[in-house]
Amino acid sequence: MNNRLKILRAERDWSQADLADRLGVSRQTVNALETGRYDPSLPLAFKIARVFGQPIEAIFLED
Repeated sequence: MNNRLKILRAERDWSQADLADRLGVSRQTVNALETGRYDPSLPLAFKIARVFGQPIEAIFLED
């Protein structure tokens, strides 16, 4: 699954650690999400959508 996390994070000038703190996950988890090595659980996907104020479909894209 592709996503726009890196772009959205960069638009806000947040580091991976900043986003991780907001989500309550590790920086390594954010890195794995951004590189496509990890697909988020549904609760985490909803949390990410809330942090960015966007619908899940605007962040996570089908391959």
